[in-house]
Amino acid sequence: MASDPANPTRLGKYAGLLDAELWNYIDQVNSWYPPEIAAAPIAEQRAVYNRTCVAFYQGSPEGVTTSDGLVATAAHAIPVRRYRLAGKAAQAIVVYYHGGGFVLGDLDSHDDICAEICAGTGFEVVSADYRLAPEHLHPASFDDALAVFGWVAATSTRPIVLCGESAGGNLAATVAHATRRHPRHAIGQMLIYPGLGGDETGRSYVEHAEAPLLTLADIAFYRRIRSAPGQSADDPTFSPLRDRDFSSLPPTIIVTAECDPLSSDGEAYRDRILAAGGSAWWREEPRLVHSFLRARSTVPRAAEAFARIIGDIAKLGAGDRAPISPQVGEMAGRPEGGAKECNPSAS
Repeated sequence: MASDPANPTRLGKYAGLLDAELWNYIDQVNSWYPPEIAAAPIAEQRAVYNRTCVAFYQGSPEGVTTSDGLVATAAHAIPVRRYRLAGKAAQAIVVYYHGGGFVLGDLDSHDDICAEICAGTGFEVVSADYRLAPEHLHPASFDDALAVFGWVAATSTRPIVLCGESAGGNLAATVAHATRRHPRHAIGQMLIYPGLGGDETGRSYVEHAEAPLLTLADIAFYRRIRSAPGQSADDPTFSPLRDRDFSSLPPTIIVTAECDPLSSDGEAYRDRILAAGGSAWWREEPRLVHSFLRARSTVPRAAEAFARIIGDIAKLGAGDRAPISPQVGEMAGRPEGGAKECNPSAS
């Protein structure tokens, strides 16, 4: 049953902040993947998550073709899926890392999102099916993410844009850091509500510790489950914000949701890159929650945010030095407006 936004007792401070369409989406997610599923065996969690993804699946836009393949490494093969737009020569290639807390997700779970990025930009998209925890602890997912980047760099001459959402945003950032001086380094990165290992006393971690669909306790669970024994919190391949060097990174766009404990990570990451002399933009989408990409077919705010993301990926791939989507209203958390576009050095 859909939540009633007029019931402040049940919905707390989010009752009047989130639109009715978004509450319907939240209720749908919770009906398929309830919070208590975290106590179930990992295999059951994955099965339920996969059914949830199928329930929200939007299909593939006309003209997008796909092919599956393997990236060979010394120890194993990494499945990948390539998306191309028929009849159009791609001007860039997007390496996409899916979300799912490093525990969930695969090539199918984010198939429609990748297809829509391909259709919206005209770029080729390569989606990476990296190894998951807890069977494969850190740095397995990072190693696979890096290997897929290396394969794309070696087999394509097109400019590379790194892209990931949630856990995948973490991987995209770690790959950007690791390859910044590679001869075929990425020309841009798009990070969508990423978890970057930020200060958990920061603004959004405190204000939205109990936000719908992602809580501070969830973040701690996913951090623990992928950590190898003795994992250092200061390892930049685990937590990109713990890196000591933010120079020479590609132009970076970070898009977060206002009602998400991870939003402050985007702000902090933007600030570190700017302080190191780089180009970075952070946009906090108002009145949205973590995982809003899946709400794009039913929630107008989510659809508008995804359209801005696709537009920014297109500009990154074209080498635009000022790629951020224009500000469309007042800052999030203030009187009704649009996205909060946050680069204090931008003209």
